[in-house]
Amino acid sequence: MKFRQAKWNEPLIFERSRVGAIGYSLPDPSKTIKKLLPNPLSTIPKNLRRKVQPSLPELSEPEVVQHFTRLSQMNYSIDLGLYPLGSCTMKYNPPMNEEIIKDPNFAQAHPHQDCTTLQGILKILFELQQWLSEITGMDQHSLQPAAGAQGELAGVLIIRAFHVDQGELEIRRQIIVPDSAHGTNPASAAMAGFDVVVVPSNKLGQIDIQALESAVSNQTAGLMLTNPNTLGLFEQEIETIASIVHKAGGLLYYDGANLNANLGRVRPGDMGFDIIHTNLHKTFATPHGGGGPGAGPVGVKQRLAEYLPVPVISFDGTQYYTDNARPKSIGRLHGFHGNAAVLLKSYAYIIRMGWEGLHAVSNHAVLNANYLMKKIESIKGFSIPFAPGVWRKHEVVVSAKPLERDTGVNARDVAKALLDRGLHAPTFYFPAIVEEALMIEPTETFSKAELDRFIKALTEIAEQAYSDPNLVRRAPQNTAITRLDEVKAAHPRTMTLSWRMLQQRDQEI
Repeated sequence: MKFRQAKWNEPLIFERSRVGAIGYSLPDPSKTIKKLLPNPLSTIPKNLRRKVQPSLPELSEPEVVQHFTRLSQMNYSIDLGLYPLGSCTMKYNPPMNEEIIKDPNFAQAHPHQDCTTLQGILKILFELQQWLSEITGMDQHSLQPAAGAQGELAGVLIIRAFHVDQGELEIRRQIIVPDSAHGTNPASAAMAGFDVVVVPSNKLGQIDIQALESAVSNQTAGLMLTNPNTLGLFEQEIETIASIVHKAGGLLYYDGANLNANLGRVRPGDMGFDIIHTNLHKTFATPHGGGGPGAGPVGVKQRLAEYLPVPVISFDGTQYYTDNARPKSIGRLHGFHGNAAVLLKSYAYIIRMGWEGLHAVSNHAVLNANYLMKKIESIKGFSIPFAPGVWRKHEVVVSAKPLERDTGVNARDVAKALLDRGLHAPTFYFPAIVEEALMIEPTETFSKAELDRFIKALTEIAEQAYSDPNLVRRAPQNTAITRLDEVKAAHPRTMTLSWRMLQQRDQEI
């Protein structure tokens, strides 16, 4: 059966607007509010009052529900099936956690309340800090960072603060990253004011030790690395890597994007890492994408604890409190303790799973990735670059170069054709060291039947590419939106992200 995505001819909500339509019901102010406040507007300072009424769409409640339901039917989500975005770890999110955060004792608490009235919430956050430290092999954690990228930046800023404290920052201006690194690694290093030095991978897809030894010097501030790496391969020489960096006076930073492969198996802190950020929305099953919120706690070894972003939740033996007394801290990254609702979901997930459950997560994630690898490498048109036959961890990078060479159908075409079969595409064209890359991460939450459906779809696409390549290059045909001009769509002059922008664009035309 072919997949057919819902394809509503749904106008913008502003285009559905009808003057006078009402989608709410409020008490009669003459009977309620005015009895308490004869002139409610008088309580708002004049400089904060609107001069012009906001331009909002006017619809009835059913019309609003219809609009957003139709949009949802034209979309794909993690609740519909496999979402194999490599290194993004798009795992199923338990609905139970959504119910937990609705508890009024949590949802209605305010971070400006006195700590004595927030002991339950602070205890949860404190224990989460402790658990994350235990899971990752660190000594202390801060829950402040609001996303993985912000946690990554916090880690590099801690490296910077450490070298400032050592009086060496003027010399130590370089951060080393492997050529397979996530794109945020060099970006975070540059944002923190460092120069980026790239070291190549060897034939096994791991860091070239000789190249690393040549790259480190008294200018080295640190090395950013994830293990297993972006190719899904475990850096077998990690202890040697840590020794090389530490002997040069640098720090070792762990990008937590791939932590799903290590849960209950091995801890970054035991490998020699000094700093880690953890993507709670990847590893600990909180919603991922859609603009957030996320959470990217940062953890450190004890000698770096004084640089953690504040506040850190502490316990004095009697009560829990927010600890801001860290003069060498890199400071705040945003308001309050962190994205508390996301943190609570991860807390609930860890409690529910327990140590044995987290161990099972990594077992199944690795099993699923290797099952896909063994099946896909037998499909004509695909190959496994770097150490073929070596077991992967959480993800596998496949090359569609043979298919592109034989038929002209490239990795992008394959990704688009998967959409026509009711499957989300994997990450493609990353990492850049693999030609026609498809980076596939199934996670532990999908069944063998779902994986087999993905394998069947790839097989059909490859067979179609050899028989009728033009058909594949026109995909997708059965989705709400067919293939876009991606260059034009991403150009600042053509992107229209709001009703106001659309009106301005129409006026210019």
